[in-house]
Amino acid sequence: MKEFQTSKSDITQTRLTDSQLDVSAPLAEGELLLEIDKFGFSANNVTYAAAGAQLGYWQFFPAGDNADDSWGIIPVWGFANIVQSNTEGVEVGERVFGYFPTGSHLKMQNVGVFQNRLVDGAEHRSRLPAGYNTYRRVDFEPGYDSSMDDYRMLLWPLFITSYCLWDSLQHKQWHGAKQVLIVSASSKTSIGLAYALAADENAPTSIGLTSAGNQDWVQSLGIYDQTVSYDALERIDASKPSVIVDMSGNAGLLARISQHLDDNLAYCLNVGLTHWDEAGQDTGIPQEKREFFFAPSHIQMRMKEWGPAEFEKRSSGFVLQATQQSAQWMQLVNLTGVAALADVYGDVCGGTLAPEKGLVVNISGN
Repeated sequence: MKEFQTSKSDITQTRLTDSQLDVSAPLAEGELLLEIDKFGFSANNVTYAAAGAQLGYWQFFPAGDNADDSWGIIPVWGFANIVQSNTEGVEVGERVFGYFPTGSHLKMQNVGVFQNRLVDGAEHRSRLPAGYNTYRRVDFEPGYDSSMDDYRMLLWPLFITSYCLWDSLQHKQWHGAKQVLIVSASSKTSIGLAYALAADENAPTSIGLTSAGNQDWVQSLGIYDQTVSYDALERIDASKPSVIVDMSGNAGLLARISQHLDDNLAYCLNVGLTHWDEAGQDTGIPQEKREFFFAPSHIQMRMKEWGPAEFEKRSSGFVLQATQQSAQWMQLVNLTGVAALADVYGDVCGGTLAPEKGLVVNISGN
């Protein structure tokens, strides 16, 4: 059994190593052994790696053969089947959706069992965001459709963030802005936000910013009110108060946008790191006008206000609709095994993977 590991100091460097998990060992009470069936991989996972130390992503799945702690495992979203159970109320053969290592198996400990979800209670995960430790029991979901699995694991974690961004923006009255500038408009999280803005009659104008090479494709989606390439920022109306939602982390680009908007830059939400190698550089945007948006924190806030069931109802309805829309343009690319992921990882890291493509890594039976 191989696991895909990434250097914590240079996320472009990877290796394949043998997993140290003994899948033949008997389980203790409250444990489950899951065999990973498949998972999705995108620029979102590169963001997990780029922010691994700051936001704790390396802590979810400790890497094996790693005495100097220089290697980490990038978390992914996918599906797995339970192959061993020593947890009351959970049967072998059950299928779950959730957060997994880039490998073949996961052992869950001190498992919390609920009607529609399981919670991994492993000690090393106990202080990490609860949403990442929750696994959906898809066999108990009304109307579960396995034909949508590939789209779900690629888009659910992204569109949950899209939903939270839209919810935060409207909750804060759009920060007083008349237009929302979405940087890296071809990213799937950006597209999800554009869906939400397009469906909200009270939302400001949406402007998708993208590279010249992606402009025609982004425009063909028909979801942004305006599409502007990075080399034509003068087309943005700088007389209108504007909020930036940045998925890129491109400091130089943000500085140029900020200079163009001048006093009409109302606020900037930094979300993703498609240009992860430029993260941390000065953008010229004042501290009081920017924040790093962390979706799990917003989810926790809304769960306290609305309750988990109401948040699930509202967010799931949006995610389902947005996923169905995206299935019309997304091209699935199937890979076999983590070794195949290693072959294309550089393209994802370098941002050269076409925006319409979604990587599906099949593990089970390989």
